[in-house]
Amino acid sequence: MLRIHFTDADLARTRIAPAPDPLFEITASLHRLQTRTGRWAYAGWYRTARERMREQRLERVVRSVLLPVYPRAAYFPDFLNPVDAVDGLDAGFESILATPAERVREELGILDRTVGAPAWSGRLAEYGMRRQFVGVLRAYHEAVIVPHAEHVQARIEAERAARGRGLLDGGVEGMLAGLGPMLRWRPPVLEVSYPRQAEDRDLHLNGRGITLVPSYFNWGEPVAYADPGLPPVLWYSLLHEPEARRPSADDPGRSLTNLLGRARAVALHTASGGATTGEIARAAGVSASAASRHATALRDAGLVTTVRNGRTVLHTLTPTGASLLRAARRRTNEDAAGTPA
Repeated sequence: MLRIHFTDADLARTRIAPAPDPLFEITASLHRLQTRTGRWAYAGWYRTARERMREQRLERVVRSVLLPVYPRAAYFPDFLNPVDAVDGLDAGFESILATPAERVREELGILDRTVGAPAWSGRLAEYGMRRQFVGVLRAYHEAVIVPHAEHVQARIEAERAARGRGLLDGGVEGMLAGLGPMLRWRPPVLEVSYPRQAEDRDLHLNGRGITLVPSYFNWGEPVAYADPGLPPVLWYSLLHEPEARRPSADDPGRSLTNLLGRARAVALHTASGGATTGEIARAAGVSASAASRHATALRDAGLVTTVRNGRTVLHTLTPTGASLLRAARRRTNEDAAGTPA
């Protein structure tokens, strides 16, 4: 278990990352390729990823270069997941390239002592070798992460909306209390479930605060830097549902037909700011069960995404839903502008 100790100053400096961390999503997706655990939640992505890697001839380099230094284990090198990556992929790559050679050697040494490191990995201390390595990471990202980026972003935005509700209802402590089953808020400590093989440890924030980064591809245990001297970051998993319950592209006609009617239009509009089922019911003037059915139809059409927030669920727009609503509003404005006074 990891115990993260907060002071009042730390609570004031705690934030949710605004977007997925692209380098950590690379890391977590590589972990998904190494295990069948949780495969049901990523079945569609897994099939597409394997196809794309074959098409791009990346299978061998992923197997021989990436997987050995991103093991699904109690440790993998911190320098491969720099905090700067929260600001974007290029910023993360620049940080990897700028890592001092001594630190690279030290962390690869820890990897070797923990689970074993490939013989060639020592050359990553060389700037030229790291640049080639970054090129492999970029090719992998383009092939298997980018095609899924819109769905990942929608899920992250939904998670941020849910945590925002916790913040509004109970402040930062309320937000921390709703982070999911692998994290437990026991003021002033956030208890984090860690891999069984990892040693229990304490992380004292000492006024630095922490950045919480929801991750689509991470499964199960949250992840933090092994080095307590690095900026505090905690990557944690989204809650997933079986793909059978997710929006399907196989039958868009029926799903879009389900959207017809005032109540569902109101539900879509209400979800633009993040809304619980009860709030949709009140806005549409329908029962809670009817609001739930409308939200399900919108979700089946790929227009909203739903996450659990404590005892309630929170519905927010997907990028498709947001585009549809913007188009509808634009058409309304155009019609109003063309109507004679």
